[in-house]
Amino acid sequence: MSVNKVILVGRLGTDPEKLVTGSGRSVAKFNLATSETWKDKSGQKQEKTEWHRIVVWGAQAENCAQYLSKGRQVYIEGKLQTRQWDDKEGKKRYTTEVVAQSVQFLGSKGDSSGRSVEFTSPPANSDEAPAFDIDAGPDDIPF
Repeated sequence: MSVNKVILVGRLGTDPEKLVTGSGRSVAKFNLATSETWKDKSGQKQEKTEWHRIVVWGAQAENCAQYLSKGRQVYIEGKLQTRQWDDKEGKKRYTTEVVAQSVQFLGSKGDSSGRSVEFTSPPANSDEAPAFDIDAGPDDIPF
């Protein structure tokens, strides 16, 4: 048995960038910051921020592009995916991303009220096609 599940709550570091694949599917990407704070041995407050690259497909990508902006807090559920490509010099490059399967908008930019809107993919047994493609290859992602 194996599990590939990521849960993040953080703030967008960039506005979402939405593109359309050659087959007409919407895809959005953005960077998400998660931070932790602690006090060191001398009592000084320390903070560390991790940056995560998020990829969202289908209707969720449309919603993210329309409603999210830099600084907005979101809850993300998805999976880690690493893809590779050859750069202009022919060197292999790799990137690891979180492919979001559920995106929940939390409040508004700078708002801590807890209001939220959730966009998730339809259940697998739904007549509606899934809003994400977890098997997309590097050639399917236009950035």
